[in-house]
Amino acid sequence: MRKFIYFAIASFFLVISFAFFNVNQPTSAKVSDYVQYMAEAHKGDRPIPTGIITQSSDIEVVGEMVEYANLDGEMVSGYISRPAGVEEPLPGVILIHEWWGLNDNIKAMTDKMAAEGYVALAVDLYKGDSADNPDDAMELVQRAIASSSELEDNLKQAYDYLKNQANAPKIASMGWCFGGLWSLNTALLLPTELDAVVIYYGGNITTDPEKLATLEMPILGIFGELDQNPSVELVREFEQVLQSLDKDVEIHIYENADHAFSNSSGTRYNPEAAEDAWEKTTEFLARHLQ
Repeated sequence: MRKFIYFAIASFFLVISFAFFNVNQPTSAKVSDYVQYMAEAHKGDRPIPTGIITQSSDIEVVGEMVEYANLDGEMVSGYISRPAGVEEPLPGVILIHEWWGLNDNIKAMTDKMAAEGYVALAVDLYKGDSADNPDDAMELVQRAIASSSELEDNLKQAYDYLKNQANAPKIASMGWCFGGLWSLNTALLLPTELDAVVIYYGGNITTDPEKLATLEMPILGIFGELDQNPSVELVREFEQVLQSLDKDVEIHIYENADHAFSNSSGTRYNPEAAEDAWEKTTEFLARHLQ
């Protein structure tokens, strides 16, 4: 009974939080559908790092866990990585995990980003927890979204850490799936501070012109044609609204690619689309950060 009550409370706050960030998804049914869709999209997945990500790079990087945020007295640790032996300040990238949490897969992606010449900080929106199956991931994402103000504070402090501790001259946000939505939310939270934003198939993205009008950074969106949340129709609406506002937006929708297509440990991994998306991502970031 206690577990049921906890689940009901978390679900209620999940509805409120998603409605706050997206006027296009106001009903509890649609929010529930989105969470269930993520579970179906990741059915059978086991989020472990693969050789595709962990393969050696010509650039040696050093990574470590650091405390980057203080949430009401509770310290939050993330994974930071940078090219080895580089002393001068580097542009920074905030990496936001999928609904699995800050796991070894995300740490490997953070090292991969660092090898491109960045100080990369992978945040932890679950404060130390992570999941290795869809049921646990659903519980974690519900718990996190139930406190959206805490997520905002978490991401704001990640930005401050890169700016003040790493002395990053420019900073971007980037995320996948749940993290893709929160990469956009970080941009909405820091509309004049962030220098670029990258969104990988973030569901429930807002198309509200009043919200998107505040954004002053270039935006890169990576999506799959087969994805249903966000659907191609929603992505095109998102793109058209940004274009109507004269925003610097670049959208790529990959044929025969589904939700989570860039996750090499997932059942929907599409290597060709993932490789091309990574190239477009690194080119975009180099153009706007370096």
